[in-house]
Amino acid sequence: MGILELQHLKKYYTAHKAVDDISFSIEEGTIFGLLGPNGAGKTTLLRMITGIFHPDEGQVILDGTPLDIERDAAKIGYMPEERGLYKKMKIGEQAVYLAQLKGLSASEAMESAKYWFSRLKMESWWNKKLEDLSKGMGQKLQFVTTIMHNPQLIILDEPFSGLDPVNADLIKNEIFELAKQGRTIIFSTHRMEQVEEICDQIVLINAGKKLLDGAVSKIKNDYKEHLWKLSYSGNIPIIKEDLFNLFAQKEGELILQLQANTSTNDVLSYLIQLQVEITGFTEILPSLHDIFIHLVEHTGTVTRSFSK
Repeated sequence: MGILELQHLKKYYTAHKAVDDISFSIEEGTIFGLLGPNGAGKTTLLRMITGIFHPDEGQVILDGTPLDIERDAAKIGYMPEERGLYKKMKIGEQAVYLAQLKGLSASEAMESAKYWFSRLKMESWWNKKLEDLSKGMGQKLQFVTTIMHNPQLIILDEPFSGLDPVNADLIKNEIFELAKQGRTIIFSTHRMEQVEEICDQIVLINAGKKLLDGAVSKIKNDYKEHLWKLSYSGNIPIIKEDLFNLFAQKEGELILQLQANTSTNDVLSYLIQLQVEITGFTEILPSLHDIFIHLVEHTGTVTRSFSK
């Protein structure tokens, strides 16, 4: 059992099934991607994990016991997609106040706020009000108020929204560092390319249902189409396609689709015999976006699970 386990969660609004029988678990220290298009049910799922919503059916298990938000609130840090801060309050005072609500003493909250403001280069903002900040600056503040009480489970809903590339990298590096320290991070987004870069494991949902979950590398490997990119210099002779199909071709590059019983050594030996000057030979794995489109278009909402 992981630090977080969802057991057959359901949440309905009249006739709309926002979350329809979703189960998965997350191991401690994992950066976990909650993926799906807008309207897939991600935010509803997060609100059940944080105790904001109660499931109509099913159960949330946190650290081995059923979620009790009064008892467990300090274990969770939640950064919603919408700003949840006070517009008129100075942000330094606000950070200290919110940390105290999560169980820190006044001195602990002040120490933590000063540490994180310094770490994220926010010292000069201390006496500014939220309404004076750009969206990107507001995102950095929300990130700080989410983590400064040192929660075990950190939930980030579209954390890079409004951030320029420099500050996005800053937050990304902090996410990696928190995971190294044993924190578990749920990263919710519809931007699948971000998840490929950051997450160890994912769950992919659509229309309230789970399509698949598991390790990113295992999922991509299971959906690969045996495509390889061959880079070469000079001329290339006419190639017989006994070992592979020529999927695409342009100057200095071939995309090959290997036959089921063909090894990469077979292909390389054959090309070397033809005296092809090979400069690169790399496998092409599908993107999570491609996998999602394939599942929705060809298999509907079929559930698959991939272990590490």
